[in-house]
Amino acid sequence: MTVLTTAATVATLLVALLHAYILVLEMFCWNTPKGRKAFGLTPEFAAATRVLAANQGLYNGFLAAGLLWGLLPGEAAFSIRCFFLGCVVVAGIFGAATASRRILFVQALPGALALGLNLLAVL
Repeated sequence: MTVLTTAATVATLLVALLHAYILVLEMFCWNTPKGRKAFGLTPEFAAATRVLAANQGLYNGFLAAGLLWGLLPGEAAFSIRCFFLGCVVVAGIFGAATASRRILFVQALPGALALGLNLLAVL
């Protein structure tokens, strides 16, 4: 395994862990002080949007699961990683355009860096 391949694997794993953490925040901590602080929410807004946040958290869990799946050995692993990293980037760009510019840096940028490393590793 080359240094670049290792870096791509670690970056992909970190993005997967980030999305697993977002799942926890959105599905289980939305109404807690930690969840409200992470997303800058008032208690009233958090209570009113709890179900929507849980749904959003589930989608982040699917992204994490797909990225972890792409780290397993196999012929399709590279394609799976690139597909799910691409989904992360698109979701981050959409989130930045519709919800908060911060999402561009928290979600899209790490996904893009990991995708770039994966693509460079196969050159």
